[in-house]
Amino acid sequence: MPNSDSPARHEVGGASMLGGRMLALAGVILVAANLRTAVAALSPIFSQISVDVPVDSVGVGLLGTLPPLCFAVFGFLAPVLKRQLRLESLLVLALVAILLGHVARGAAATYPMLALASILTFAGMGVANVVLPPLVKKYFPDSIGALTSLYVTVMALFSLIPPLVAVPVADALGWRVSVGMWGALVVLAIVPWLVLWMRDRRASAALAAHPSTTEGATDIPHPTATTIGRVWRSPLAWAMGLLFGATSLNVYAAFAWLPEMLVDLAGVSPAQAGALLSLYAGMGIPFALLVPVLATRLKSITPLIALGLAFYVLGYGGLLIAPAALPWVWVALAGAGPLLFPLVLVLVGLRSRTQEGTVALSGFTQGVGYAMGALGPLLVGLLHQVTGGWDVPLVFLLLTLIVVVIAGRVVVRPRMLEDDWHRRLQ
Repeated sequence: MPNSDSPARHEVGGASMLGGRMLALAGVILVAANLRTAVAALSPIFSQISVDVPVDSVGVGLLGTLPPLCFAVFGFLAPVLKRQLRLESLLVLALVAILLGHVARGAAATYPMLALASILTFAGMGVANVVLPPLVKKYFPDSIGALTSLYVTVMALFSLIPPLVAVPVADALGWRVSVGMWGALVVLAIVPWLVLWMRDRRASAALAAHPSTTEGATDIPHPTATTIGRVWRSPLAWAMGLLFGATSLNVYAAFAWLPEMLVDLAGVSPAQAGALLSLYAGMGIPFALLVPVLATRLKSITPLIALGLAFYVLGYGGLLIAPAALPWVWVALAGAGPLLFPLVLVLVGLRSRTQEGTVALSGFTQGVGYAMGALGPLLVGLLHQVTGGWDVPLVFLLLTLIVVVIAGRVVVRPRMLEDDWHRRLQ
């Protein structure tokens, strides 16, 4: 009997089913392209923005903490929202929020308006972060690794583009165009999901009118309050959240402080420090391609976690011991450590049996993870301010890897989220 959540039940004809999967593929790629554009669109042009909208260093710091904070809050809220809406409906609403946020940021006349518009943008991104993994499992249950690899790679690529084009566009057309132009990309992403949403509603209506037909709606069962409560008590879910969180903490700390750290420790110029930060971000692209596929094929993911740990230790160790010797090598190694990010995203699908469990696990993992990520820039900055140097902050980042070791020991076990539930019911 076909799975009720399979796209094969969404359409009777093979051509229609293929068309739906192609639309979903285009939709996944376009959504992924929109999930990080706002994060790096402001920082390169703050000097131009501050001419019209006064922004001091404290304001810049607060804007820098908004992405992980919003990703965390709305990561927890997304499964609750899913109880009221279909996945496609929820994603369209999230994209509309991102679109309105981009436009409002470009039109902001005051700092509070800029901050509120940024919150709206990141709220939509936080919901979309959670919705993508279950949508991949819904439309591509036989290709979870490959599709996760694809969309994480697109996310990585489009996180590099805004800082590269922000200044030239702002110089030519003004900072408001530079900030707001990303709304056009959101409009493109909305189109395929609107089509899929309408097709899904028609299939649901057909099923309601003819319950005996093999044609059915493909909506994923929403996570109930009981399911969400079980996730909070699941050792696997906590391990996934902590593994994602340790990675997010290190990544957001690096994006906030790595350039200044390199200027002070390695003696590079600010321009060189910016290029090294791009190297750090770019290291995620090959691993975004490889890690999800390897995770679905390897008998154990232990080697992947060990590799991520080794990269972190070598990168931070180099910056501690000989920062000026080979700074680009240390940065590249530290930038390879976050290979754990795409690993956790693909595990959301691989460590859950039911679609309901996938939604709940995705929301919990990213909620816990991004909440921890928001602490990275704050704690590293505080340690630097207190000590006046970078040795203690680097040692702190090394100590966060203990979380990776502990959580990794749980995640590598071949168990499913639902196993914890069934064990408690026995």
